[in-house]
Amino acid sequence: MSRAVKGTILVAGQELTISNPDKLLWPEMGITKAVFLQRLAGLAPWLLKHCQDRLLTTIRFPDGVNGKSFYQKNCPTPAPDFVETEPQGGIDYVKLTSLPVLLWLGNLACLEYHASFDRVSDPAHPTEWVLDLDPSLEEEPRIMEAALLAGDLLRSLGIASTAKTSGATGVQIIVPVIRDLTFDELRRIGEFVGTYLSDKHPKLFTVERLKKHRGDLIYVDYLQHYQGKTIIAPYSPRARAAASVSTPLHWDEVRRDAAIADYHLLNIEKRLQREGDLLDRIPAQSLRPILSFIGKR
Repeated sequence: MSRAVKGTILVAGQELTISNPDKLLWPEMGITKAVFLQRLAGLAPWLLKHCQDRLLTTIRFPDGVNGKSFYQKNCPTPAPDFVETEPQGGIDYVKLTSLPVLLWLGNLACLEYHASFDRVSDPAHPTEWVLDLDPSLEEEPRIMEAALLAGDLLRSLGIASTAKTSGATGVQIIVPVIRDLTFDELRRIGEFVGTYLSDKHPKLFTVERLKKHRGDLIYVDYLQHYQGKTIIAPYSPRARAAASVSTPLHWDEVRRDAAIADYHLLNIEKRLQREGDLLDRIPAQSLRPILSFIGKR
């Protein structure tokens, strides 16, 4: 049995203990815990921003992506003094507020970061609307085609959006919104869009909830966007062999059939330094006119 290795680093005035820095977390990519923490630090400005004011769920892989995993909602214990929590529903969620907190979680092999759709400060009114395009197949070559069709439909309705890879198999269409609608109202819009897409392209889309009844169709999941549910945070790594990262895309990239695995821990920081956060480029919109239109049908 190999001897456990530990060391300490100083981050933003906080001392962190790092254990087993040479442990391979993504063996296929040669990413050790030390490399992961370096890359996580590079992602921090963007990942922290998108987890602010959200309830955080992480997925931990103590032995790397090929080992067992478990979801972590409650704050791991013992926790350093600099870690704050948000009590909700009997759970003490970690508040992901700083680089030391992020690296502390990273050292615990929290490889994925899932944020609640609802905000702690105003849980009833979302600040974005999300359609999740969820393939029924593990490898879905039509996913970017599906995302482009969904984006084009929204554009025809006067809705600006950004496509974001899940980092796994799917794509999410994200629309920043003014806080003038509830989750239920946005679900009505989602149902309208999902039903239209599945009627217009019946060999590509479905709104069938049960996976066993979907065949090879791509599920337009408008129900996931709801209070108490989560989404993989933008710029979160994924526990996939390619160390892929959930990444917002230019629509030209979607049109060129970008591959989800093209965006990963070893190249995402350069992209962000070059492109910035694509989710910042669209101002918040009101979807109330679309809701009114649907109500008149």
